[in-house]
Amino acid sequence: MALTPLHAVAHDDIEAIRRAYAEARAGASAFMVTADGRLPADIAPEVEPGVAVVVQTSGSTDHPKRVALTVDALEASASATRERIGAARWILAVPTTYIAGLMVVVRSIFDARGLVVLPSGRFTVEALATAVRDAGREHPLAVSLVPAQLGTVVEALESDRTRWAGLADIDTILVGGQALAADLRARASDLGLRIVRTYGSAETAGGVVYDGRPIGDTAIESVDGILQIASSSLALGYLNDEGRTAETFVTRGGRRWFRTTDVGTVVDGVVTVTGRADDIIISGGIKVSLAELERLVQTLESTAHATWFAEPTWGQVPAVVSEHELDRAAVRDLVEATLGKAARPYRFVVSPIPRLESGKPDRRELFAMVERATD
Repeated sequence: MALTPLHAVAHDDIEAIRRAYAEARAGASAFMVTADGRLPADIAPEVEPGVAVVVQTSGSTDHPKRVALTVDALEASASATRERIGAARWILAVPTTYIAGLMVVVRSIFDARGLVVLPSGRFTVEALATAVRDAGREHPLAVSLVPAQLGTVVEALESDRTRWAGLADIDTILVGGQALAADLRARASDLGLRIVRTYGSAETAGGVVYDGRPIGDTAIESVDGILQIASSSLALGYLNDEGRTAETFVTRGGRRWFRTTDVGTVVDGVVTVTGRADDIIISGGIKVSLAELERLVQTLESTAHATWFAEPTWGQVPAVVSEHELDRAAVRDLVEATLGKAARPYRFVVSPIPRLESGKPDRRELFAMVERATD
């Protein structure tokens, strides 16, 4: 069986990405978007037939994985999004090296309404406002952001609503990549921003749940408390990792399912993600959900993120990193009253939140920061 050539495309060369996608649709080659336009040294320049694109996961909690996707999966995802929010002119504000950015380009091709690209580098409200003006009002506008970017937009609008009034022209703001704090969403809604909270991953070709409801032909079940996803947008698997692929993608009831590592429920068709299986720590013999701790502390400080450190007596001990100083006694009292004594954070670090290129918090670095800190 003949293999398919695999080549790299630079993340900021949007026209080259478009050409690479057209070649993948024709079955001529596959591609991977990278920072420098070169394939990683450990990836061979050929892949199995059917692979259209290889996408690297962000690796916010684990080592990055290379996910192999087909054209059918990408277009099933784009079709489901259009069915949910309508065709739009897209604004690209997230890196194309990750699935969120790549899917913005694919949706712009699929919707045929155009694409406006923010300059590479740090996200700014000024760049987004310029993109909105450049996009015009001929078509509805849509953008995909991570919560940190949305927070920047919200803070700008709260400080000068008149100056940034044009941002209200964005018809849909998809927000994903990590949990969206309830307070941040409420503040955005109060400003008239139209937010759609998304859930998905590279393995599902982007978001497959919008505001708690599966889109397209996606089905989601909670199996032993862990979410599993069936959808036409599922990946083929992990590049050159048959063992992980077999463990993660399983056939059940005549359908292929992706076994996530996310803890959640599905009640009356509504999906609620409560955390990650690897977000559960054992502190003094008691299970503590860092996701629940993070959501609770974010009601007091939106920049707060929960992590942990090792302690000889208690084992894994909760900690909090935030960009602003917290009232530590108030935080501990709230946490103990809501989640129990074992969940109380015992270390607090005030620092800018380390982030990956994708915009997600770098949880491995958060852990390292707290480990280095002193009580």
